[in-house]
Amino acid sequence: MASIPSKVMNRFKSKIPYMQKIVEQAKSRDINEADTVVIVTDILVEVFGYDKYIDVTREYAIKNTYCDLAVKVEDKPKFLIEVKAIGLNLVDRHFQQALDYASNNGTDWIVLTNAIYWKIYKVRFEKPIKADLVCEFSILDVKLKNKTDIDKLYVLCKEGLKKNAFEDFTLHSQIVNKSLIGAVVLSDAITEAIKRELRKVNLSVKVENSEILTILKNDIVKREIIDSPETNEANDKYLKSIKKGQKTKARVTERPGPLEVSEPQ
Repeated sequence: MASIPSKVMNRFKSKIPYMQKIVEQAKSRDINEADTVVIVTDILVEVFGYDKYIDVTREYAIKNTYCDLAVKVEDKPKFLIEVKAIGLNLVDRHFQQALDYASNNGTDWIVLTNAIYWKIYKVRFEKPIKADLVCEFSILDVKLKNKTDIDKLYVLCKEGLKKNAFEDFTLHSQIVNKSLIGAVVLSDAITEAIKRELRKVNLSVKVENSEILTILKNDIVKREIIDSPETNEANDKYLKSIKKGQKTKARVTERPGPLEVSEPQ
């Protein structure tokens, strides 16, 4: 992620503690959805730097229905926000509702929130249409000294929007995530590397790759990582990247070098 401008950091320092108190009070009163929308709008303005009257649209019309909020850039919606009451847990049907809005509107980004929890998705216009969870955070748990927390907040900022923070964070999250790292850890290359290191401890002990892989799967890598569809998808992506790299290397190796011309005797 790019460095965050000082004016954004100053805004975070002054406004986040203030909004955390507001959200905490609203949570204790278990406010309804309409009042939660008001607080989410305040967060967009106070924390993320949008103009309430220019950048934020309430009840944004999409075909025959309405999305709770839309954030616009140059009068075009950059992302849609589906808001639920502060006391509701964000579940799959809420996500599907937001995804339907995005698919009908052609918007690349959707945000699902109850003012406390914020989930940011990148829409993939495939058949069927899908969306990837790019990041999520709790506004009540944000710590100003935690770079990861600040990076996630910056993704939603008006300044971040202008610097393509959405795209940069998405690219980073596609590479640095538990699914892809899990796939790499269980790969042949890492198994071989572990075997080489173990041989340094004692050359007389013969170690099989299958033994190492079994230990990794049973005792080191979490079962939820091994069995998840995301890891299977990440593994396919990793293997395709390896094959692509090998083909590129082979083409470079096969490329003929410059002709050698002998000097006349």
